[in-house]
Amino acid sequence: MSTAPVPAASGVTVAYRGGAERRGPVTMGQANMIRCILRDDPTHINNHDVWPVPPGTSLDAVVDALRALVVRHEALRTTFPPGPDPVPHEQVVSAEGEFTLAVLDHAHFPPEPARYAESVARGARAGRFRLDREFPLRITLLTLDGAPAYLTLASSHAVTDSSALAVLRGEFHALVSGAELPALTALAPLDLAAAENTPTGQRKSQASLRYWERVLRTAPQAMFAEPRARATDGRVPQLTLRSRQGARALAEAARRTGSPASTVLLTAWCTLVAHRAGQTSCVAAAPTSNRFLPRLARSVNTLSQDALLHLDVRGPSFDVVLRKAWGAALDAYRHSQFDALRLWEMIGEVTRERGSHFARDVVFNDVSAVPGAPAPATAGEAAQPDLELAWGPVQVLPTRLLTFAYRLDPVLHVALWADPALFTPEEAQGFLGGLVRLLEAAAAQDVPLASLTAVTGVQPAARPAHWTRVDHCWVSPPAVADALSRALGGLPVHVGAHRPAGDGDGPVLTAFIAAGGSALTPEAAHAALVDLLPGRPELLAPQRYVIVQDPPAQTGRSSAWLRQQILGEGNGRERQMRHDH
Repeated sequence: MSTAPVPAASGVTVAYRGGAERRGPVTMGQANMIRCILRDDPTHINNHDVWPVPPGTSLDAVVDALRALVVRHEALRTTFPPGPDPVPHEQVVSAEGEFTLAVLDHAHFPPEPARYAESVARGARAGRFRLDREFPLRITLLTLDGAPAYLTLASSHAVTDSSALAVLRGEFHALVSGAELPALTALAPLDLAAAENTPTGQRKSQASLRYWERVLRTAPQAMFAEPRARATDGRVPQLTLRSRQGARALAEAARRTGSPASTVLLTAWCTLVAHRAGQTSCVAAAPTSNRFLPRLARSVNTLSQDALLHLDVRGPSFDVVLRKAWGAALDAYRHSQFDALRLWEMIGEVTRERGSHFARDVVFNDVSAVPGAPAPATAGEAAQPDLELAWGPVQVLPTRLLTFAYRLDPVLHVALWADPALFTPEEAQGFLGGLVRLLEAAAAQDVPLASLTAVTGVQPAARPAHWTRVDHCWVSPPAVADALSRALGGLPVHVGAHRPAGDGDGPVLTAFIAAGGSALTPEAAHAALVDLLPGRPELLAPQRYVIVQDPPAQTGRSSAWLRQQILGEGNGRERQMRHDH
């Protein structure tokens, strides 16, 4: 965006003093996010927000409000000293210190000031925060002829998530308006860490890990396993829906069914995602859902540990799925606090044993209930259109479908980032339009799920006939055979899907490998394939490996492979079952 020349930013050093100096263990959420901070691109993992400054607010008032927030919230005075391991285990809260407020004055703003402020905040996400010593907020005040107009922030995800920024935003506006903030009741990070380390907290963590393991072993490994799900550069444009008719339909559907509006929206969204993906269940990460406890709802902290929602969307109608949704969501919310290191160890075990690779394809983030929840800048923000779809900036995202629900009333305000490999621009617009149409249909009456395509206009994923569902996952057996052959240096491989006699659980994959003179084992074959699973949602490791000397003449027929001399067979997850020589 071009702008008129402006002076270089000046800096105001803000000193603060207050609160107690404390130190103690990091929280589970902090450990999880620090792991990501040390691994991921800062532009992906850092947060940002824009706080409009009320007209007439002075620079001194802005500084005083920021200082008060820093003294009030221990997270903003927290650093993480290095320890023996890559991820710090300790946090330190200072009682005094200072931070810098950059001030960028303008003779005039660009034509769309809010979008310009958004670009300044987004730009500040670049660069990794130095966790052991850096203030966790990069703050720039945009002024117009000296008058404060926008406060832009980039924040370290080690101390704040988007909901925490929303809490800070609301408190900042209250302070600059002269209001007095109520006493804090939310847990500070150190207090949460203490609760997590009690026997009760440890039992909750263990229960969460068991829940995650159950989902990861039984749910689809990827929501979008289809030929279009190719690797991309991760650049995804934002599409924003603002719809008064969507809000009206949502409210009426909630009244008709007697369900909370948020649950109705979640059900409609999950049902439509699963329909588009051609799945019988919806697996989605819900990062903000771990604020459902009163003492966490307004905590300035990073609570970003996914709640993993697994909603079965099989059933004759929308209302049937809606009745399942509340319990499924509550189950996910209750199991969203866990030891991240142990979680990743468990994910590794499931990857090896199931032969799958969990893809965090789908994320649903409902921040509508968070006071002052941040929302992307849109043109005509004060308007309440019947249905408006607007494209926004491009972001690099490690997920296939990201949805933020900002408001449910009086306008349904939803932002969508849909992988262009899976959704053309027209299909992304059709998905959000279809969501509104589904809500309108559900407002009038129960909706048969068999009519979803006709009701919403959203088409299910198209897959060739050779794709099949194995262990709840869509799989391409020829792709599995090709990947396994390449993993084994080009050995001939055939993979077939067969339903065992008397087994009602569906087909299993069997890999037939012509090992020639090599001393190949099922364990070695399985390990080689598992290494290729990331980024390939069409692959699932076979449940059985059969090793023969030479391939048959009819390499595409499993029965022909079974007539060959079998050298060994097994599931590859344990010691070989048998050898014939």
